[in-house]
Amino acid sequence: MTTLLLAVHVMVALFLIFIVLIQSGKGAELGAAFGGSSQTLFGSRGSATFFSKLTTIAAVAFMLTSLSLAIVSTKGGSVVKTTTVKEKTDTPAAQGPISGGGVQPSQQPPQMPAQPAGK
Repeated sequence: MTTLLLAVHVMVALFLIFIVLIQSGKGAELGAAFGGSSQTLFGSRGSATFFSKLTTIAAVAFMLTSLSLAIVSTKGGSVVKTTTVKEKTDTPAAQGPISGGGVQPSQQPPQMPAQPAGK
């Protein structure tokens, strides 16, 4: 059921994108504000066109399929509940100094051999 609902949701989303891109923008009349008629700048456009009604229907269908997918996916359960927890194993402590760069006070650097006096 989730697969079918997801397929319908994707098709509705693509249809909604297509319908929105087909329509002419309202910004074409906005240019009239700079020297032309301003009656339709932010006023009503008249009755709704066929494409605007189709856009509303597609948007409602998109919202309903989104809500349905959310409800169906929560009824499936959580991934966290189905996974098993592995028993933790003890790891041995790391050897050596933590800083890694300095000489520990208990450790002395190796002594250099003494130079012969005759040379």
